[in-house]
Amino acid sequence: ILLLNRGFCRSVYESASSKKEHLIRRVVAMSESDGEGSGRAQREDLWKVFEKYATYVDDEKDEKYITGKDFVTKFIGIDVAPDADATTLSFLTGIVDTTKNGLISFDEFCAFESVLTAPDSIYVLAFRLFDSDGSGFVSFDEFKRVYQKTLIFERMPFNFDCEFVKLHFGKDRKKELSYVEFTQFLQSVQEEHAKQAFQSRDTNKEGFITPIDLKEIMSLIRTHILTPYVADNLVALFANPEVTRGHRVSYSVFEAMNQLLANSEVFRKIFDEVLADKSARSIASGSRILKDEFLHAAQSYPQVTPLEIEILFQFASLNHQPGFVNKGDFDLIVSRESAVEIYEFEEKQAKVEQSRGFLLAAAESVYRFGLGSLAGATGATAVYPIDLVKTRMQNQRTSIVGEVMYKNSFDCFRKVLKFEGFPGLYRGILPQLMGVAPEKAIKLTVNDFVRDKIVRPDGSLPLWGEIIAGGCAGGCQVLFTNPLEIVKIRLQVSGEIAATKGVKAAAVIRELGLLGLYKGTKACLLRDIPFSAIYFPLYAHLKKGLQDSDGRNSLLSLFVAGVGAGVPAPFLTTPADVIKTRLQVKAREGQTTYNGVFDCGRKVMAEEGFSAFWKGSIARVFRSAPQFGVTLVTYEFLQRIFPVDFGGVRPEGSMKRDKVPEMVNDLPALNPDHIGGLRTSVAAFAGMESKFGLFLPKFTNPLHNKIFERSSGNPFH
Repeated sequence: ILLLNRGFCRSVYESASSKKEHLIRRVVAMSESDGEGSGRAQREDLWKVFEKYATYVDDEKDEKYITGKDFVTKFIGIDVAPDADATTLSFLTGIVDTTKNGLISFDEFCAFESVLTAPDSIYVLAFRLFDSDGSGFVSFDEFKRVYQKTLIFERMPFNFDCEFVKLHFGKDRKKELSYVEFTQFLQSVQEEHAKQAFQSRDTNKEGFITPIDLKEIMSLIRTHILTPYVADNLVALFANPEVTRGHRVSYSVFEAMNQLLANSEVFRKIFDEVLADKSARSIASGSRILKDEFLHAAQSYPQVTPLEIEILFQFASLNHQPGFVNKGDFDLIVSRESAVEIYEFEEKQAKVEQSRGFLLAAAESVYRFGLGSLAGATGATAVYPIDLVKTRMQNQRTSIVGEVMYKNSFDCFRKVLKFEGFPGLYRGILPQLMGVAPEKAIKLTVNDFVRDKIVRPDGSLPLWGEIIAGGCAGGCQVLFTNPLEIVKIRLQVSGEIAATKGVKAAAVIRELGLLGLYKGTKACLLRDIPFSAIYFPLYAHLKKGLQDSDGRNSLLSLFVAGVGAGVPAPFLTTPADVIKTRLQVKAREGQTTYNGVFDCGRKVMAEEGFSAFWKGSIARVFRSAPQFGVTLVTYEFLQRIFPVDFGGVRPEGSMKRDKVPEMVNDLPALNPDHIGGLRTSVAAFAGMESKFGLFLPKFTNPLHNKIFERSSGNPFH
């Protein structure tokens, strides 16, 4: 295996060499901080931590101890169910309790801290889990006793009488494994278990299983190497005739897929090498790597087969057009449950689950409302002339002779400027500003509020949640939008006739009355709900895609995202906007009158044709796109220059993303009592599970459900 992976080993060496300065800085920092240069805490500091958890006192020896249960539940933070197996608890305690008496002494606590500073600490913990008698070797009985307690075995039993076990423990099972032998065995036993699972589903012994059988096997015993994307698309992938034969999965394909997922870092390394080589040769391809390029680079890695590469590219083709992979594909396909990623998840979850009182949440809403008002007024002022042109174009009736006043939007703009002067371009802006401030404020506030409520524990937001949040924002804004729109529209079209040029907003309001201000509400809802349901999710994704390497959005990128999202949303909702305008404008003598949304739609279609529904669509896009670009960039800019921490979720891209630690020992402590080497204790325990699949039923660490509940549609978890 070492010889087969020599190419990868060389890459790891080169990568480590490139980090030499980082390692030196870290060692120097450790030396300056604790005087030992090892990353370990001072013994007196460890004693202070030990005393906090040491609840058992041996009066005869006058010594304090941490009980096994306290160590597991209180210090490490693993949730233990009331009906959890006591033997399983003793296995976990035995990782630290070398005397196997259920109590952890201060010396054992210090020794555990020392182990965690080792680069192979996860392997050491796994070895100690199986070495239940503390002999320094793992016997067959010890392996069987512990493995039978795992969740994987509970889901799909393992045949301990197989040739694989005999090869490692001998025919009579008397051979014991040393630490280094056990590390290799622990990797291989996962493959053996998967092989046995395949054989159990291959009832006809033909070397094939169904895609459903494959998903069941992977969901039951290989969940820790699956990503949500892979879990959700297993059946879809293996229904592809290019990968399977007659919708059947051969053992070769099954093995190749397991190797692809288990050796994910090798494939990521190949991708990085090809991308770096193309960049060095100034080949412009974005982050795309073609299959031939990947196959050529993989020749340096004999353990990587064309079939594994084929499966990788087939998985990627379910996400975009076939023939290439990009960096985003690896985030979807390749499992990244290393200790560093575990830390990132726990840190996100801690931020998301931070509880807030009602007053803080209310104060944040008021804060957002105020900033949204300023941002909305700024955006509306910037594009108001375009909005006026849009309204006049939509109100123009082409079915009446002599009614066509403007040839197009540009002609309309020119004539308004010529006959009404520059102030004519801002006719009706006062009520617009009075209404647009609360309108945009409530839209932005409600969208942020609903997004905060739907956000997942890991900080992500499903697409359906983004659409619902946008739709809710659009629906709520109609309370302010409708009165604003009807007054604004009547003022905007008043300039077309000399007799009505002096109409004031107050006169319009008196004429309409309270109920009249909400004329055309249905059409307004038909426009604003889909508009916001399209706009806000698209804006969020464009904004994320335009972030720099530090995860921060510049003001220009915010503006581009706002403008980009402001193109499809207003264009696709133009028909509803045309109907709303016709309903809200006061019909002049000879013009068609309308009685409701459906009546208006029917008459416009009959008298003017389908194209009438798209009148002003271009002006609408030219108005909405820059308006929302200005509004959103102003809104987020104000949040940056007037930052107030209400304990909620900060706008994505507003802060520089914390750099991901390069090494496990660089991780900051999640628990203030985890000092020195203990900083990585949670990550080490969680990594032992995610790396080797050693999940124990009734014992739940912070990442346990995260791994096993990847797919909401998975019937097997």
